[in-house]
Amino acid sequence: MNRKTRGAIAAGHEKTAEAGIEMFRLGGNAFDAAVAAILASFVAEPGLTSAAGGGFLLAHTQTNQNILFDFFTQTPSQKRNQGEINFYPVEVNFGTAVQEFHIGLAAMAVPGNIAGVFHVHQRLGRLPFQVVAEPAINYAKNGIYLNKFQYYCLTSILEPIIMTAKAGQKVFALTGEPIEPDGMLIMPEFADTLAYLAENGAQEFYEGEIAGRLVRDCQEQGGYLTLDDLKNYRVIERIPLTINYRGNTLLTNPPPSSGGTLIACALKLLSSIDLSNLEFGSARHLELLYQVMKLTNYARRDGYDAYLYQNDIAEQFLADCHLAPYQERLTQTVNKWGSTTHISVVDGDGNAASVTTSNGEGSGYVIPGTGIMVNNMLGEEDLNPLGFHQWQEDVRISSMMSPTIVLKDNQPEIVVGSGGSNRIRTAILQVISNILDFNMPVREAVDSPRVHGENGCFHVEAGSRKAEVNQVTLPANTQLVPWEDKNLFFGGVHTVMQTPDGFISGAGDRRRDGAVASC
Repeated sequence: MNRKTRGAIAAGHEKTAEAGIEMFRLGGNAFDAAVAAILASFVAEPGLTSAAGGGFLLAHTQTNQNILFDFFTQTPSQKRNQGEINFYPVEVNFGTAVQEFHIGLAAMAVPGNIAGVFHVHQRLGRLPFQVVAEPAINYAKNGIYLNKFQYYCLTSILEPIIMTAKAGQKVFALTGEPIEPDGMLIMPEFADTLAYLAENGAQEFYEGEIAGRLVRDCQEQGGYLTLDDLKNYRVIERIPLTINYRGNTLLTNPPPSSGGTLIACALKLLSSIDLSNLEFGSARHLELLYQVMKLTNYARRDGYDAYLYQNDIAEQFLADCHLAPYQERLTQTVNKWGSTTHISVVDGDGNAASVTTSNGEGSGYVIPGTGIMVNNMLGEEDLNPLGFHQWQEDVRISSMMSPTIVLKDNQPEIVVGSGGSNRIRTAILQVISNILDFNMPVREAVDSPRVHGENGCFHVEAGSRKAEVNQVTLPANTQLVPWEDKNLFFGGVHTVMQTPDGFISGAGDRRRDGAVASC
């Protein structure tokens, strides 16, 4: 691709990417493309995201503004007696394991995605919102074929949740049964809802009839959300967390979200090691990645989780004096599911957008007449480390979602992010390192096998060289877990890259049937 490329986008479904590319054809910029793709993902990737979920968009503008738009979910402003709430477990069978999730109306946090897309578009978009929403409306009205990964999400993983009520069966099925692999998902109610919102604005979701239906059901059927929760929801514009990595400027998601800070921590640890003579995929490389992941988790417990909402927590956590002992330990050592989706966009004018959104697993509740299933963020174990119903009222929920942009001389070099729960940060870390430390093209950087270390296990993805894996030395009581295939467990890192001479390339992560498009 040459300098005249209008833009490129990597996303979790080819139709998500195509919606963004259509905005470039119509004269829009990266932010029009990102918003169109987010809206399209509500139809094309309904097992991962929703209009009633939450997310983050990291923007770099052609005028060198860097903004993190936080439209993640918010905790309700008040609690209820636990004997009154609708909150219950559901077992999901992954084939090799069964995992328990919690759903119901009391699992729903205040949604942010609708507010987010309108806010970002108003601030940075170029085309009329009705034009930006048109691809998603068309997909919902006329139907869309799900790719294999989306079909797997809906029928093999989320079926006990999305089919728990008749409203969910209506949204996600043709005849009350899970859709067939070759069938088409049609969402006419959502098409009408999105068209209505495009015409009348986000306030109709947060203050109008839609809000009224949601709040009424919550109050009558055991949810937490009130009309004040919805009316008072605001998108927050934050200053991105910024670090330097080997001469590149990395921008990512700041606190109170955790993922970006932990990626920054891992990269700061990694920067203390000279990788110029290290072979990718060697036993020494795998050992290094394991130690970086382990030490990041140690550092997190030492000075982050307990101070999540404290001012300047990122600066204190990433300070040299705090990380120095961990860097020293690393140097000494070396010398001897995730229900989330991501979109990366770059345009030819120097704008870039990295956006990650999620609906959790979905609460099982659909707002009547809208075709929109609400999130279950209050029922996500990872997001409630102190226990369910122990959340602090009226605060942003912390997230591992980490939309990231790497700049070189103030120009977008890498736009990256991932789904994958706790594996988000380690997946992004490895793709960035693959590009910057091992000079891989973006396709190779995304396709290369990954590892993940956590809770006494070191997971090694298929494709890693067995001879090198067998030579890896791990601490006592650490289990090596080899995987036989490439797997969605290791994230979905949809990435776009731009070289200094203006060539743009991208890679959708094949682990999650990702797609890339350009024009």
